Amino acid sequence: MIRGATDRDVAAIVTIEAECFGSDAWSEQLVREQLAAEHRIVLVDDPVAYGVVSVLGDVADLDRIAVLPFARRRGVAGGLLEQLIEAAGGHGAERLLLEVAADNDAAIGLYESFGFTTINTRKGYYPRGVDALVMEREIA
Repeated sequence: MIRGATDRDVAAIVTIEAECFGSDAWSEQLVREQLAAEHRIVLVDDPVAYGVVSVLGDVADLDRIAVLPFARRRGVAGGLLEQLIEAAGGHGAERLLLEVAADNDAAIGLYESFGFTTINTRKGYYPRGVDALVMEREIA
């Protein structure tokens, strides 16, 4: 069940972060800051996934979406992304931006299936010199 995250979800989110991002995982303190930030929407899909979107004016940024490995390829990320898009639109966003590693074919496929298109490339953005694709989608 997808719902808004609370302080009670910090430990689960930190676990998801560590499992999904390893040494690039957000710290417990950073997770707490995301939950407390006024312009951020944090959703969880107990206990296997979570996502964060920032909304500033009419533009939203998908800051994070993470699904534990055993729960991937089951529609969890798509359900979470759908809710994040809806929440961003409900907070006044007219478009949603994201960055994704150019070698992350699964994520790129997911985003393209939701109508995102690549608008730019950031060379060497990620560790080990991996490029980032900047993708955008209008929010109806």
